[in-house]
Amino acid sequence: MSIVEIARPVAPAPVDAAPVAWTQRIHPAAAVVAVILLIMPLLVNGFILFQIFSWAYILGMIGLSLMFLAGYGGMVSLAQMTIAGFSGYMVAIFGVSGLTHLSLGWPWWLVAPMALALATVFGTITGALAVRTTGIYTIMITLAIASAFYYFVNQNYAIFNGHTGINSIATPNFWGVDWRSPIPFYYVTLGFAAICYWAAGYLARAPFGLALQGVRDNPRRMAALGFNVNAHRVAAYVFASLVAAIAGILLVWSNGQISPGSVSVDNAIDILVIAVVGGISRPIGPFIGALIFVILRTFALDFLVAIGLDGNRFRLLIGLGFLVVVFWSPDGVIGLWTRWRNRGLSSRNAAPGGGHG
Repeated sequence: MSIVEIARPVAPAPVDAAPVAWTQRIHPAAAVVAVILLIMPLLVNGFILFQIFSWAYILGMIGLSLMFLAGYGGMVSLAQMTIAGFSGYMVAIFGVSGLTHLSLGWPWWLVAPMALALATVFGTITGALAVRTTGIYTIMITLAIASAFYYFVNQNYAIFNGHTGINSIATPNFWGVDWRSPIPFYYVTLGFAAICYWAAGYLARAPFGLALQGVRDNPRRMAALGFNVNAHRVAAYVFASLVAAIAGILLVWSNGQISPGSVSVDNAIDILVIAVVGGISRPIGPFIGALIFVILRTFALDFLVAIGLDGNRFRLLIGLGFLVVVFWSPDGVIGLWTRWRNRGLSSRNAAPGGGHG
C-alpha cells in the first residue's frame, strides 16, 4: 500500500488526461479576495492597514505554524509564539535599538537571516523534545518551554533587559522607503503571509506532507512501512519554526520594541485560540481566526465601554466567541462555511431539476 493511500486517498488520474492550466486551478472567490487584498490601500486608511490587516497577517503566520503541526502532524504546540518572540529578541540584540550597550548594531540584511536561523534552531530543539511525547504531554512540554522562556527573559537583564524589554528597535529603511509606514509594511506582511500560505499548502500535498499526515493517523503503520516517524515530526517543527520566526521579525518591526509580555503564556494561548477559531484543518483558517481576533481586540474595548462595561473584559468576548465556534463547529469558521456550502448544494440538488443526470 502506498503512502498516498494511507495519508490521503485520491482517485488516480487517467493516463490520457490533459494537463490542467494553472489559471483553471484558481477558485473565482479566491481570485476576488486576492484582488481585494492587493488594492486594500485604496479602500481603507492607514490605521486599518497597519493595526488590523498587518497584525492579522503576522498573527496568522504564527497561527499557521501551529496549524501545520496540529492539522497535518497531530502535534499541538504552545511554543510557537515563543519561537516568534525568540526571533524578535534576536533582531533586537543583533540589530540597532535604543539600548546601545545591549544591541550589536548589525544591518538589517544580516540581522534577519541570523534571527531566522537561530529561531529555527531553537524551534527544532523544542520539537526534538516534544516529539518524544504525544497528546496532552506534548502540550504540557511546549507550554513549559513557553513559560520558562517568559520567566527567563523577564529576569535576565544582561542580555534581554529584563521586564523592561528592548525599545526603539530600528526597522529597514532602504530604496528611499520607510518600510514601517502603513502601506509598504502592509504589502511586506501580505507578501510573506502569501508565501507562507503557499508553502504550507505545497508541503501538505508533497510526499513529505502526505507522509506526515500518515504519521498523524497511524504512526505504527508508517514505522512498519519504513518511515522514520520522529524525523518527519521534527522536520515539521523545522518548517513551522521558520514560519513563526518570519512572523517574529515582522512583529518586532511593527512594534519597534519587544518585551517579556510579547512572549507571555497568555499570548501563546491566543495563538491556539486563533488557529482553532479559524479552522485547524486548512492553511487559510489561522488567517481568518487572526482577523477575527484582531478586530475583537481592537474594537471590543470601545464597544464594552459604550454599553457601560469594563473595557478590560474584552477577552471575555473572545472567550465566548471561542466557545460558540468550538461548540457549533470543531473545525472553526472554515467548518461552518463548509457545512453551509454543502447544505446549499444539497438543497439545490434535491430541488426538482436541480440534480445532474
